[in-house]
Amino acid sequence: MNNKMSNIQAINLRLTVLSLAVIVGLTGCEQSSQSEVDEQQNQTNNAAKSKQNDEQQLELQVQTRQRQHAVSYEAMPQGMMHASVAMQRPILPPDPVDDVVLVSEQDRENYLKSQQNPVKQTVTEPVSTFSIDVDTGSYSNTRRMLNMGQLPPSDAVREEAFINYFDYDYSAPETISTPFKVHTEVATAPWNEHRQLLKIGIKGFEIEKADLKAANLVFLLDVSGSMNAPNKLPLLKTSLTMLTKQLDENDSVAIVVYAGAAGVVLPATKGNDQQAISAALDKLAAGGSTNGEQGIELAYQIAQQNFKKDGINRVILATDGDFNVGMQSVDKLKELVAAKRKTGVALTTLGFGQGNYNDGLMEQLANIGNGQHAYIDNINEARKVLVDELSSTMQIIAKDVKIQVEFNPQQVAEYRLIGYQNRVLANEDFNNDKVDAAELGAGHTVTALYEITLANSEHKQIDELRYQSKTNEKPVASNELAFVKVRFKQPDGEQSELLTQAISSDKIQPLSQASSDFKFAAAVAGFAQLLKGAKYTGDWQYEDCARLATANKGSDTFGYRSEFVQLVNNAAAL
Repeated sequence: MNNKMSNIQAINLRLTVLSLAVIVGLTGCEQSSQSEVDEQQNQTNNAAKSKQNDEQQLELQVQTRQRQHAVSYEAMPQGMMHASVAMQRPILPPDPVDDVVLVSEQDRENYLKSQQNPVKQTVTEPVSTFSIDVDTGSYSNTRRMLNMGQLPPSDAVREEAFINYFDYDYSAPETISTPFKVHTEVATAPWNEHRQLLKIGIKGFEIEKADLKAANLVFLLDVSGSMNAPNKLPLLKTSLTMLTKQLDENDSVAIVVYAGAAGVVLPATKGNDQQAISAALDKLAAGGSTNGEQGIELAYQIAQQNFKKDGINRVILATDGDFNVGMQSVDKLKELVAAKRKTGVALTTLGFGQGNYNDGLMEQLANIGNGQHAYIDNINEARKVLVDELSSTMQIIAKDVKIQVEFNPQQVAEYRLIGYQNRVLANEDFNNDKVDAAELGAGHTVTALYEITLANSEHKQIDELRYQSKTNEKPVASNELAFVKVRFKQPDGEQSELLTQAISSDKIQPLSQASSDFKFAAAVAGFAQLLKGAKYTGDWQYEDCARLATANKGSDTFGYRSEFVQLVNNAAAL
């Protein structure tokens, strides 16, 4: 009996111990779970407090930066504007955050659709007509992208802008009565030994800076929030300061700004009053939205008020092209510029910055406004455009310059114009003096390249027509490849004049015997075509382009050609 009781007591004792153990374990789990919940709640509270503190700190930083940079302009009774208490707060980007995914800047830039010109058969389309183009903005904009480690979008590349970025050793006319000379050269294409390149070059009459006409310049400057970047407004100020140092007491400068509203920060001031001009530029700051319509209208109004008869009258628009307030229709903006050019006031556009850069609009406005478009990506480009090339940038020596080339089907089977896609004209427009074309500045060089396939070549790109009759062909001078005609007007004229030149097949030469300028221009044209997709360049590569350009740099006083070779190497690496 006693043994039985002892066993029962032992069992009860073990059950009691086991129960206590279970209870203690469950209690511990509950305490652990509660601790984790409490810890998570504490972390959430701390994160919320941290986020609130960060938001407060960011707001303080933004407010501080706004106080430092915000400048507004109030219209004065005389049409003047001055800096005052901030009425428009600049849109300032927050400090960079490592884990933010940024949209590609190129995706927000605007370029006109640009496909390479097609190959044409001479027997069906023997005539090619286009306006000259002196814009260089596409090249310097592409340079900016390549130097940032990015290949440019195909539409950003305009072959003619690449070719015409560089000067070539063409002789200039001796008198301004014939404002330019035409030069031609023919040699084998570097990317295809079965085809030839025909180069047509124009060299304008050269005018020394001291002999330039008196200038009436109106700077139309974008000071909107989008210009708040080191490579935008600060570079713009420096660029225009360099330009104004080339002016004298016979010139005048006015400054108009726009950002939400437009106004004058400097009335027409003598060009040698550097203190007043520099002070007006120095006080500019970016902030607000962009109302380009009001700015352009006001700038043209001031230019007209200070019009210099027989002088240079020009509005210089400097912007990233981000017109997002005001005139909604781009077509209306073009109509405005077209109407103002008839008053004798030209428009030059200078592009700055990246991300929201509107290349398409800037180029179109310059084309319509009888001016040129340049892109300023660094201080060296500002010097090139606004100092070294001041004469060609400012003074027009010929307007509405058109080129028409008629190819001889007995000598040339096919041809293709490299570039000038948005400058192609209908053949009937060549003799129509009411059709607008581009202007030529003093000392400017313009170069156009055609790739041609000779009639006796076995490597034609288009099959011959089966039913084309040759019995009615008119006899022609069989040794002529093509006949070049150039129409132009004097700066103050309304009736065009004509220059002509025949190109003999005797001028065809191997690439090795061509001039260094020809070979360098061919390398530049090839590079532009490679960037656009290499549709017509066969197996030719960036390395081939770099070798050809390196061997034909010439004197290269300012290093532009050496820089080009580096850009080709950058593109090859990308």
